[in-house]
Amino acid sequence: MADYVYTASSRAEARARRRELAQAAPLLARLDWVMLLAVAGIVAYGVWGIAAITRLDVPGDPHYYVYRQLVFVAIGLVGLVATILVDPDLYRRLQKHLYFGTLLLFVLVFLAGTVARGSRRWIDLGFFRFQPSEFGKLLVVLGLAGFLADRFRRVGELRTVLSAIGLAIVPIVLVFVQPDIGSALVYIAALAAVLFVAGTRWPHLVVIGTVAALAVVSVLWLLPASGVDVLKPYQKNRLTGFLHPDQDPRGATYNVNQSIIAVGSGGTTGPGALGPTQTNQKFLPEHATDFAFASLAERHGFLGAGFLLMLYLLVVWRGLKVMTAARDAFSAIAAGGIVFALLFQIFVNVGMTIGIAPVTGIPLPMVSVGGSSMVANLLAIGVLQAVYARGRVRGRLGRW
Repeated sequence: MADYVYTASSRAEARARRRELAQAAPLLARLDWVMLLAVAGIVAYGVWGIAAITRLDVPGDPHYYVYRQLVFVAIGLVGLVATILVDPDLYRRLQKHLYFGTLLLFVLVFLAGTVARGSRRWIDLGFFRFQPSEFGKLLVVLGLAGFLADRFRRVGELRTVLSAIGLAIVPIVLVFVQPDIGSALVYIAALAAVLFVAGTRWPHLVVIGTVAALAVVSVLWLLPASGVDVLKPYQKNRLTGFLHPDQDPRGATYNVNQSIIAVGSGGTTGPGALGPTQTNQKFLPEHATDFAFASLAERHGFLGAGFLLMLYLLVVWRGLKVMTAARDAFSAIAAGGIVFALLFQIFVNVGMTIGIAPVTGIPLPMVSVGGSSMVANLLAIGVLQAVYARGRVRGRLGRW
């Protein structure tokens, strides 16, 4: 009994000491400024690049897209600061509200969403087209992180893993049928990350991976062969076209081929503003959104593209550091899901522009034109900063 009292009092003293240190150190001093500077570099590089590659898109208004992008950046920065000020433990307490609120937004998309190019993904607010699936990438991760953190000691049980997968499948399906296959894939990647960081057993991960692979094969080949089409023909062609880019160069693989040409023509430093390019000649579709990386690589060459990728690598590296410095299981799981979702989006977007990944419509984080994507990604960076700022004290005092 004496040992128990001593241990309990020691823990209480340690917690009190941590609170004192946390209050003594200013919040600004506890932020990861390396990550913030890298994010600022990515955003600035993106705005600078968008200003150049969209100057001919709107006749008579060469600054149309860059001004809109600056507004979205400003909103995102306000959100970033706000999320830094919020203790991540609040998200854990509100996990159910975040999860079901996200589902409600997805249902609202089907009831009152705006249809564009055959997809119903946006809610038109008049001054802004809101895309819930972009914000869902962060909210679903926080909800799953809270669920797994509350069952941290039972993560090794198959029942817990299947429950987490069941929770994730609902938003994944709702996003998939919009249809927004790219965002659905990001949700799946985030699910894999939170399960891994939470400590899911390797046999369970192998089984889950095998089932996922079989599902992909069934959707793309087995079911269509038996007369059941889950995907529309153009969706299937986009997902499989990167395997045979020369099969339909004027149709399904046109975007990929034009993107590869654009990236390759950039050379070492790019032609800059001189001479005709795939972008300003309008051969490259979606050059400010899905294929923004190809346009930037064409204009600034290998060195410009490499510089942007180095900034992304720096953000991912610091994100992994945030995960290891987290003060508790929830913060670590949430940080892991956010970082891997970000890495997945970067890899797929860049990969599809050079022909090594399927065209899925995933935007380039913090670069592609789009308000929802920009704001949602800056909010995610703010959550990472909040986790880091409240985890450094634990690093001085040891584990909880």
